[in-house]
Amino acid sequence: MFDHIGIRASNSEASETFFLRALAPLGVTVAMKGPHGAGLGKNGKPSLWIYEGEACPVPLHLAFTAEHRSQVDAFHRAAIEAGGKDNGAPGLRAHYHPHYYAAFVIAPDGHNVEAVCHVP
Repeated sequence: MFDHIGIRASNSEASETFFLRALAPLGVTVAMKGPHGAGLGKNGKPSLWIYEGEACPVPLHLAFTAEHRSQVDAFHRAAIEAGGKDNGAPGLRAHYHPHYYAAFVIAPDGHNVEAVCHVP
Protein backbone atom coordinates (compact mmCIF):
# COMPACT_ATOMS: atom_id res chain seq x y z
CA MET A 1 0.00 0.00 0.00
CA PHE A 2 2.73 2.52 0.86
CA ASP A 3 5.22 3.66 -1.75
CA HIS A 4 7.44 5.30 0.86
CA ILE A 5 7.34 6.83 4.32
CA GLY A 6 9.28 9.72 5.83
CA ILE A 7 10.34 10.10 9.43
CA ARG A 8 11.77 13.08 11.24
CA ALA A 9 14.95 12.46 13.24
CA SER A 10 16.46 14.55 16.01
CA ASN A 11 19.86 13.67 14.48
CA SER A 12 19.40 12.57 10.87
CA GLU A 13 23.01 11.40 10.43
CA ALA A 14 22.84 9.18 13.53
CA SER A 15 19.45 7.81 12.48
CA GLU A 16 20.63 7.16 8.93
CA THR A 17 23.66 5.29 10.28
CA PHE A 18 21.50 3.25 12.66
CA PHE A 19 18.93 2.28 10.02
CA LEU A 20 21.61 1.44 7.44
CA ARG A 21 23.40 -0.86 9.87
CA ALA A 22 20.21 -2.41 11.28
CA LEU A 23 18.58 -2.98 7.89
CA ALA A 24 21.70 -4.11 6.00
CA PRO A 25 20.78 -7.79 6.56
CA LEU A 26 17.52 -7.07 4.70
CA GLY A 27 19.38 -5.63 1.69
CA VAL A 28 18.64 -1.97 2.48
CA THR A 29 21.12 0.69 1.30
CA VAL A 30 21.11 4.42 0.54
CA ALA A 31 18.93 4.73 -2.55
CA MET A 32 18.98 8.52 -2.78
CA LYS A 33 20.43 11.40 -0.81
CA GLY A 34 19.77 15.10 -1.03
CA PRO A 35 19.60 18.31 0.96
CA HIS A 36 16.29 17.28 2.53
CA GLY A 37 17.33 13.83 3.74
CA ALA A 38 18.32 10.32 2.86
CA GLY A 39 16.11 7.74 1.15
CA LEU A 40 16.86 4.17 2.16
CA GLY A 41 15.60 1.17 0.26
CA LYS A 42 16.31 -1.80 -1.94
CA ASN A 43 17.33 -1.89 -5.59
CA GLY A 44 17.77 1.89 -5.79
CA LYS A 45 14.20 2.72 -4.70
CA PRO A 46 13.87 4.90 -1.60
CA SER A 47 11.19 3.51 0.73
CA LEU A 48 12.20 5.07 4.06
CA TRP A 49 13.09 8.76 4.08
CA ILE A 50 14.96 10.17 7.07
CA TYR A 51 15.14 13.91 7.48
CA GLU A 52 16.21 16.33 10.21
CA GLY A 53 13.52 17.73 12.47
CA GLU A 54 13.62 20.47 15.07
CA ALA A 55 11.60 18.64 17.69
CA CYS A 56 11.90 15.08 18.93
CA PRO A 57 9.65 12.94 16.72
CA VAL A 58 6.69 10.95 17.97
CA PRO A 59 7.82 7.30 18.11
CA LEU A 60 6.46 5.07 15.35
CA HIS A 61 6.29 1.33 14.82
CA LEU A 62 8.13 0.49 11.59
CA ALA A 63 8.04 -3.14 10.40
CA PHE A 64 10.31 -4.33 7.60
CA THR A 65 9.85 -7.53 5.59
CA ALA A 66 12.47 -10.24 5.88
CA GLU A 67 12.55 -13.01 3.30
CA HIS A 68 14.01 -15.56 5.72
CA ARG A 69 14.07 -16.01 9.49
CA SER A 70 17.86 -15.79 9.43
CA GLN A 71 17.48 -12.19 8.20
CA VAL A 72 15.34 -11.42 11.25
CA ASP A 73 18.08 -12.82 13.49
CA ALA A 74 20.76 -10.83 11.63
CA PHE A 75 18.65 -7.65 11.79
CA HIS A 76 18.32 -7.98 15.57
CA ARG A 77 22.07 -8.49 16.05
CA ALA A 78 22.95 -5.61 13.71
CA ALA A 79 20.42 -3.23 15.29
CA ILE A 80 21.70 -3.94 18.81
CA GLU A 81 25.30 -3.49 17.63
CA ALA A 82 24.24 -0.18 16.02
CA GLY A 83 23.00 1.11 19.39
CA GLY A 84 19.39 -0.04 19.40
CA LYS A 85 17.70 -1.30 22.56
CA ASP A 86 16.22 -4.79 22.55
CA ASN A 87 12.41 -4.73 22.50
CA GLY A 88 11.78 -8.38 21.66
CA ALA A 89 14.29 -11.03 20.67
CA PRO A 90 13.83 -13.01 17.45
CA GLY A 91 11.10 -15.60 17.75
CA LEU A 92 7.65 -16.74 16.77
CA ARG A 93 4.67 -14.54 17.61
CA ALA A 94 1.96 -17.16 17.13
CA HIS A 95 -0.70 -14.80 18.51
CA TYR A 96 -0.42 -12.95 15.15
CA HIS A 97 -0.30 -16.15 13.06
CA PRO A 98 1.58 -19.47 13.29
CA HIS A 99 4.51 -18.38 11.08
CA TYR A 100 4.99 -14.79 12.32
CA TYR A 101 8.72 -14.66 13.13
CA ALA A 102 9.92 -11.25 14.25
CA ALA A 103 12.35 -9.20 16.31
CA PHE A 104 11.93 -5.70 17.73
CA VAL A 105 14.44 -2.97 18.58
CA ILE A 106 14.02 0.59 19.85
CA ALA A 107 15.88 3.00 17.55
CA PRO A 108 17.67 6.21 18.67
CA ASP A 109 14.54 8.42 18.49
CA GLY A 110 12.35 5.83 20.21
CA HIS A 111 10.90 4.20 17.09
CA ASN A 112 9.95 0.53 17.55
CA VAL A 113 11.67 -1.11 14.57
CA GLU A 114 10.71 -4.64 13.59
CA ALA A 115 11.90 -7.18 11.07
CA VAL A 116 9.31 -9.85 10.28
CA CYS A 117 9.21 -13.01 8.20
CA HIS A 118 5.85 -14.63 7.43
CA VAL A 119 7.30 -17.76 5.78
CA PRO A 120 7.19 -21.10 7.63
